[in-house]
Amino acid sequence: MLSLPTLTFPPKPLSIIPKSSFSGIQIRQKCPVSVLLPSIKMTRSSVIMMAKKEEELKEIRAKTTEEINEEVVDLKGELLMLRLQKSTRNEFKSSEFRRMRKRIARMLTVKREREIEEGVGKRLSRKLDRQWKRSIVVRPPPSLKKLQEEEAAAEAEKSA
Repeated sequence: MLSLPTLTFPPKPLSIIPKSSFSGIQIRQKCPVSVLLPSIKMTRSSVIMMAKKEEELKEIRAKTTEEINEEVVDLKGELLMLRLQKSTRNEFKSSEFRRMRKRIARMLTVKREREIEEGVGKRLSRKLDRQWKRSIVVRPPPSLKKLQEEEAAAEAEKSA
């Protein structure tokens, strides 16, 4: 049989860590952020968007729970109207879907925050939410009311 020569390497000492003169803090101070992270674009528009969301949250938190409930019902009606417009292939802004869903989510989050402050548990919260959903009286959303009023005004002008 052939015997192959075996190579043995000396073990690397674990305690020796190579010293480096690299200091990320000094480099960041010397280089602009765009040089270090070219894939991330820092724009002022993202800062403006956050400010708008903060204002919207302050506005939502200023409302009572009843007002939040009413607005959630209205927004869900608006969402239904958008879905109907989409299904009938009318013109609509597709970005409105996301905007309304986010607004509804923010309102429900603030509502849940208030429940947590009051000490309402998760299980009881869901029970109350189901009761609230059953008690909702179906009504046309504000945009449909506005559209109906405009049509009625147009008919009144035609007949006059």
